[in-house]
Amino acid sequence: MIQLHYAPSTASMIPHILLEELGLPFELITVDKDGGELDSPAYRQLNPNGLIPVLVDGELVLYETAAICLHLTDQQAAAGLAPRPGTPERAHCYKWLSWLSTTLQTALIVYFYPERWASTPAAIADVQAHAQARVLTLLEQLDAQLAKPGQDWLLGPDYSVVDLYATVLCRWTRNFSGRKARDYPHIGPWLQRVLARPAVQRVMAKEGLQQPWV
Repeated sequence: MIQLHYAPSTASMIPHILLEELGLPFELITVDKDGGELDSPAYRQLNPNGLIPVLVDGELVLYETAAICLHLTDQQAAAGLAPRPGTPERAHCYKWLSWLSTTLQTALIVYFYPERWASTPAAIADVQAHAQARVLTLLEQLDAQLAKPGQDWLLGPDYSVVDLYATVLCRWTRNFSGRKARDYPHIGPWLQRVLARPAVQRVMAKEGLQQPWV
């Protein structure tokens, strides 16, 4: 059986939702990230970077969220949560997954952990403020994508792995001072469409999260 090493309300929510959408049997293994488990020798054997999530699928041990998403959607291609390989639509799927993981998520990490880039209180506050401004600018790209005609979902008329990935990252802005992802005119309604999906609601319940979810 597939195992997902996860912690509630982290990036592991992305493959957690995907597994629920695919209807695959899987086991959730909670990682005590605040208790030091990420640095334990056993966890570092799974992911030498000490990050969440990790997917174990038989002999395959896989980390990096985007890679896990592509593996699962390729294994379950009939579910239609990613466009067919070799198509322009698939190329855009790669683009958005890369953008989400290396651009938007990276900016959010700087916002949540500014002390990694600065040492004094004033510098830490400055780094965080600049990171928040960067995130809001990036969200304008998402909003513009969703504003296109026939763009109910990020890749077009069909819900995909890109939507669930982006939703989790948008959720991380829910406690921003000032503007949040849900406040953008096209992101807000799109988030409600994603949150209405039964698989997403099951994950929120399993991870013990209270509303509002975004």
